[in-house]
Amino acid sequence: MIHRRASLVGLVAVALLAGAIGEAQQANVPVTEVTLDNGMRLLLVERRDSPRVAAGWAAHAGSVNEQIGTTGIAHLFEHMMFKGTRTIGTTDYEAEMAIMNQLDEVRAEMEAEYSALREAKRRGELSGSIYLPENQTPRLGELREKMKQLQEAQRAYIVSNEYDKIYTNQGATGLNAGTNNDATVYFIDVPSNRLELWFWMESDRLANAVFREFYSERDVVREERRMRVESNPTAKFEEQFDFMFWGSVPYHHPVVGWPSDVESINRAQAKAFFETYYAPNNITAALVGDFDTEQAIALAKKYFGRIPAGATPPPEVITEEIEQLQERRMVATADTTPSVTIRWHAVPFVHADGYALDVLTEILSGRTGRFYKALVEQATIASGEPYAYFSGQRFAGSLEVGAELAEGVTHEQAEAALLAEIDRLKTEPVAERELAKVKNQNLANSFRRLQSNFYLLLQLLFYDVLGDWSYLNTSPAKVQAVTAEDVMRVANQYFPATGKNVLWYFRKEGVEEDPELAALSGQAKAMAKQTIAQLATVDDPAEIAALIAQLEAAKSQAPPEFLPAIELIAKRAQERLAALAGAAGEEK
Repeated sequence: MIHRRASLVGLVAVALLAGAIGEAQQANVPVTEVTLDNGMRLLLVERRDSPRVAAGWAAHAGSVNEQIGTTGIAHLFEHMMFKGTRTIGTTDYEAEMAIMNQLDEVRAEMEAEYSALREAKRRGELSGSIYLPENQTPRLGELREKMKQLQEAQRAYIVSNEYDKIYTNQGATGLNAGTNNDATVYFIDVPSNRLELWFWMESDRLANAVFREFYSERDVVREERRMRVESNPTAKFEEQFDFMFWGSVPYHHPVVGWPSDVESINRAQAKAFFETYYAPNNITAALVGDFDTEQAIALAKKYFGRIPAGATPPPEVITEEIEQLQERRMVATADTTPSVTIRWHAVPFVHADGYALDVLTEILSGRTGRFYKALVEQATIASGEPYAYFSGQRFAGSLEVGAELAEGVTHEQAEAALLAEIDRLKTEPVAERELAKVKNQNLANSFRRLQSNFYLLLQLLFYDVLGDWSYLNTSPAKVQAVTAEDVMRVANQYFPATGKNVLWYFRKEGVEEDPELAALSGQAKAMAKQTIAQLATVDDPAEIAALIAQLEAAKSQAPPEFLPAIELIAKRAQERLAALAGAAGEEK
């Protein structure tokens, strides 16, 4: 299904976007920026090398914009936006709407029952989740059965996956979406002569959105959380580490939402969120590929321009991160390689110090970086490839370093070795030759990431949400201007001894790591580990085939260190396909 495919194909795409490298030269992307009368912004890049267009749009809305009680609603919308409109996905919208209204009424009655159960739990009269079967009241059972009957009646009017089918029948590929802390992005690749179809389809789901199958899809999201977080050996600990790290900025709750919130979101809350955050004045659209700019602008005015601006601007996120006054530590035992992760608070994406922080983390990372030389080559402290990265988000940022432990090495030794290399940056200026090497590599990375229309589209949309799409063109020169003094200054400023957050993983007794995964390292290993874990939960052959196709396409653009991970994921995907085919044969 579309919504889950984003977690496989999208995961690989973003990882490769972060790691792509290429020829050391600078390119200036000619972007035409247009703002419609309703506030919607367009970013247009003509490229005539292939008769196709990478097309997408981003709602400036992610988990950071959610309220306590409705966490996960931004991600839920990623699912709902594929459910069709008043004209797509239904044979009789009026009849279906009458059923949806009845579903809302039944759900309101159920919520009254759940409110009573919450109070009973607070009083100690029941234990565990109020949604457990053993905690359900007789009235809840009756209402749940009524919901099922109404949902079955609604299915008589639903045309499943019609949105995807219309695009596919017209030669479009890769319909997908993704949600993170700051944005929800929707994208597809269309033939050039079908660009007007894209404008009509995307404007229709913004102008005539229907939250079809809302309550059943909410249950799908709840199950997705069980698979991605609660059944993952490390994800549940990483979620708690994130919550420990963020003190006040609302990045502390997971994108998929807290379980109790996901269980209780209703359609009225969803409608209010949509009207606020999916208004055209909170959306950026982008096209990269074979089209005429003036014609595209005319189509945008015709289709997107018909949608009125939101009545109320989205509320500003005003809460700033509080100063961390003391070190925080977390220890976890899981089915994973023992490791050390250290994280500090940093700056948002648009902050001027971000360029020096990028250079600093690249000095430490990679096979030629200081961490690898010190912890792997000079002393057998780390296995694989230790890492460092700066993550600048829209409202705050973080610096993280980490390493997996070599056999016989203690967590104390690994942590001390990582911190020793950071301390060197605080006290010893980086040599000009080393600094030049890192800056040239950064320049090469920035150029290579512009070659693919799809990756360029993603960068335009994400950078715009984070605060500045022109980062594409301006960042190479700003990175080249970073000096050894800049690196030393930010090292001293953003690695405070009292501000670190530390996570130690111990391996669960009796558990051995997958030897093929163990042979990987760094970001490539993280990508492979997460994707392979999710593969085990996918039972749609078309979804797995789409992932395999994406992996094959990525091989030509992936950096060498990512190729073993791509090949391993492809191998496991083929194995999963074979297992599903075998199971289908047995059923016959």
